Amino acid sequence: MKAVGAAVVLLLEQGGAVLAAGGGGGGGGGTSLKKGGNMGRSAQRSPGRHRHRCRSDPMGAYKYVSELWRKKQSDVMRFLQRVRCWEYRQHPSIVRVTHPTRPDKARRLGYKAKQGYVVYRVRVRRGGRKRPVPKGIVYGKPTNQGVTQLKFQRSKRSVAEERAGRKLGGLRVLNSYWINEDSTYKYFEVILVDVAHNAIRNDPRINWLCNPVHKHRELRGLTSAGKKYRGLRGRGHLHHKARPSRRANWKRNNTLSLRRYR
Repeated sequence: MKAVGAAVVLLLEQGGAVLAAGGGGGGGGGTSLKKGGNMGRSAQRSPGRHRHRCRSDPMGAYKYVSELWRKKQSDVMRFLQRVRCWEYRQHPSIVRVTHPTRPDKARRLGYKAKQGYVVYRVRVRRGGRKRPVPKGIVYGKPTNQGVTQLKFQRSKRSVAEERAGRKLGGLRVLNSYWINEDSTYKYFEVILVDVAHNAIRNDPRINWLCNPVHKHRELRGLTSAGKKYRGLRGRGHLHHKARPSRRANWKRNNTLSLRRYR
């Protein structure tokens, strides 16, 4: 037992001597050990830094759907759109759908999967607008004689909102978005809200639409599509003549108003 104890004491003394030599003041051995320790710590930290730098945020389901719709020329989307377009042609021009075809787009535009929200698909014929005159006779100056090759000032999306709003007078048009098109028609889905439903009237995020001033907002250019064709999307000095409207701006600039002394 004494021999074992003496051996343990000898080993401890040798280990202390080695540690003292390695961590000592100015010796070359101490410097090399210190550098080695720093390199080890940096090597341990570097994988963590690179791992944090390469980490990307996880994508949700709606993000995947959105990326699919961004690649409309892919084989999958071209096939799906062709089959859907054939189905749409078999239905009336205005038909209700059970759920949005593009749920990510519908939610970005205000749709919620709750009571009071409905979605209708609207079909609008493509092409220009022909002047509605009998037998092509336009009574006026030659500069206004055109009948064909005229372009409608409003977008097809705005026309789709108008038709849905006229057919469903008890609902309010919230927004709309494009879903498909072929050589003859363009198809849009219009989001409408039932302002008489308690689920809508009690929701502070949507009950602003219950105010009577929002009746038939699609007919007065107050929806997103309406503001776009009115030129109200831009801001700054290049868009001053578009507000509050082109006609109101022209009238203000061409009206002489003088103060009277009384």
